[in-house]
Amino acid sequence: MKLKFFLIVFFLNLSINLNSSELVEESKIHKNLRCLVCQGQSIADSNSEFALTLKMVVKDLIDQGKTDDEIYSFLSDKYGDWILYKPKLSPGNFLLWGLPYLVLIIGGVIIVFLIRKSSKKA
Repeated sequence: MKLKFFLIVFFLNLSINLNSSELVEESKIHKNLRCLVCQGQSIADSNSEFALTLKMVVKDLIDQGKTDDEIYSFLSDKYGDWILYKPKLSPGNFLLWGLPYLVLIIGGVIIVFLIRKSSKKA
C-alpha cells in the first residue's frame, strides 16, 4: 500500500516538473516575441487576439519538438525581424548592431583630438 502511494506521488511530481520546465521555456520565448498589435508589449504581456494566437502557435511548435532558434526563424520569416526583441545579426541589420559602436569610437577620437588640440594651445 505504501509502495503504491509512493509511486503515485512520485509520478505526479515528475509530471508536474516536466510541465513546469515546458512552461518556463514557453515563457522565455513569449517574452522575446513582440506583439504586432500592442506597440511595445511582448506577447507574454499582451492579451490581444494576435498574442493569444501566437502563444498557441508557439505551444504547437514546442510540442512538435522545435528549438527556440527554429521557432524564432519560423516567426521572423512569417512576420519579419521586427517581431523579435533580440533579432539575429544579419547583413540587413548589421548597421543597426554596429552603429552604436561606430559612434562611440568616432566620439572618442573627436574627444581625444580636442583634448590634444587644447593642450597644445595652453
